[in-house]
Amino acid sequence: MMLSTADRVELADLVARYAAAVDDRAFATAAALFTEDAVLAMPSPPAELGPSDVHSGRSAIAGALRAVEAFELTQHAIVGQVFDGDGRTATGRIACIAHHLGKRSSGEPINVVWHLRYADGYRRQDGAWVFAHRELSIDWIETRTPRRSRVPSWSEDD
Repeated sequence: MMLSTADRVELADLVARYAAAVDDRAFATAAALFTEDAVLAMPSPPAELGPSDVHSGRSAIAGALRAVEAFELTQHAIVGQVFDGDGRTATGRIACIAHHLGKRSSGEPINVVWHLRYADGYRRQDGAWVFAHRELSIDWIETRTPRRSRVPSWSEDD
């Protein structure tokens, strides 16, 4: 049995809800999108761009996601997604561009941009799709200088 259109829509919604929860700093909400025994593997940039740090279980996943608190704002834009599966389990290849706004050591604003991919495994649980595992790999990193931001600490004249 192949994935139905409804399954594909639900999986796309799951991926989007994860990105929104991370950007909103709703770490418990993001972790609740995983199975109890799920695994999240993430890199340690800039040294490691492949999945090098493994976090198992919702509590550990929520803690790992807190790493984005080092930035004033983040924005994860889903730019591509492909799903395969049988209706009970599925896999996904998700392309994303993640912006991380912060400050350089000089105090100047910076946007650290990750061009990344997720290799996902999903499971249908209690009638809904959830993440069973998620591996994040960064293809490349850019740094940009933003002109303006809604971050209150930045001047409106920037």
